[in-house]
Amino acid sequence: MDFLRPTTLAEALAAKAERPDLVPIAGGTDVMVELNFDHRRPPGLLDLTGIAELARWSADGDVLRVGAAVPYARIVQDLGDRLPGLAMASRTVGSPQIRNRGTVGGNLGSASPAGDTHPVLIAGDAVVEVASARGARSIPADEFYLGVKRSALEPDELITAVRLAAATGPQQFAKVGTRNAMVIAVCSFAVSLHPERLRVGAAVGSAAPTPRRASAAEEFLSAELTSAGLWESREPLPDSVQRRFGELVAEAASPIDDVRGSAAYRRHALAVLARRSLGWAWREHSGGGNERCA
Repeated sequence: MDFLRPTTLAEALAAKAERPDLVPIAGGTDVMVELNFDHRRPPGLLDLTGIAELARWSADGDVLRVGAAVPYARIVQDLGDRLPGLAMASRTVGSPQIRNRGTVGGNLGSASPAGDTHPVLIAGDAVVEVASARGARSIPADEFYLGVKRSALEPDELITAVRLAAATGPQQFAKVGTRNAMVIAVCSFAVSLHPERLRVGAAVGSAAPTPRRASAAEEFLSAELTSAGLWESREPLPDSVQRRFGELVAEAASPIDDVRGSAAYRRHALAVLARRSLGWAWREHSGGGNERCA
């Protein structure tokens, strides 16, 4: 197996153009497991850890650009106040050692339906930046996932960054597993309140072939909050609204039975996660403090 370690993005893109079969590696928290268990044996690895620009984040007004090789631990430490949903999801990834190595770019690259950061990126209307020797392009997060471990990346492209607007309202992330962290999610859910746009973002993970937006739930809740004037009044949410929101989130999933849980359990759990997460987010919006599951 060949091992290439470019020091600039241009070198990495040139190598990927010449050899599309090279597998990018940054933290290695997914790729090395597959190699160790002989589940994957690529012709070569493209080590991106020597490319400084991929390990930086920057702000352009209210938009944050997070390099593909920024580890979870730095997202929690540096961006927790501006991207709280992403920080919550990052806290649940593996152990401290894994969070020091693993990256959002790697999570995107593996495109596993169970990736913890995916629902947050979709709910927050994130954009994935990718590049090749042919040029760069941007892909909305909810269009990035095509199937189980399949993404919209072309063979010669690399993920360079993720762009998200800083949170203007409460965000929550929750997942179900045998424990709170260091576990693959049985199912997961993210919600993001956008008061300035009178809009709600919601997405599910580990409950369909791809992470996916819960569009009907978003539209329902956005309309309810707007028509009842709740965005401005910040009065408690009716229980009927929270329950219907949970039902619509569950309906957005198309789960399967596997060793981690049944399809029926996943749907039930998503409805519960959605109600609870919305409750936490709304209490924060109403001035009742910041509650979270992670």
